[in-house]
Amino acid sequence: MEEARRNACRVAQVCSEFRGADILVLDLTQITPLFDYFVIATGNSRRQNRAIANTADDVMAALDSPRRGTEGMDGPWICHDYGDVVLHVFMPEAREHYDLENLWADAPRVDWQRELPKA
Repeated sequence: MEEARRNACRVAQVCSEFRGADILVLDLTQITPLFDYFVIATGNSRRQNRAIANTADDVMAALDSPRRGTEGMDGPWICHDYGDVVLHVFMPEAREHYDLENLWADAPRVDWQRELPKA
């Protein structure tokens, strides 16, 4: 599995470990040259969303892919740019409003749980 895809799956796992909901990994490699994967998750509180985002930072830094940019750490939508992978962590209302899944409907979904190494 390529590095960016593996990293996206690992970020999705972080979302799951922090009880993020409706976690998706979208493969954008054939759609845009700007990034390869979106990881999208929903949290139930801003505190939970910050915990997901901060832990994703730690994991990605350990994988030699530190965060390049961030938006919304105190808002309803946290967006972390790791270059090839972009993490979006939403409050439920914001996820419904921005509807990234529909906006990027042409992107294949990655079965991230299947692609992670078994413990």
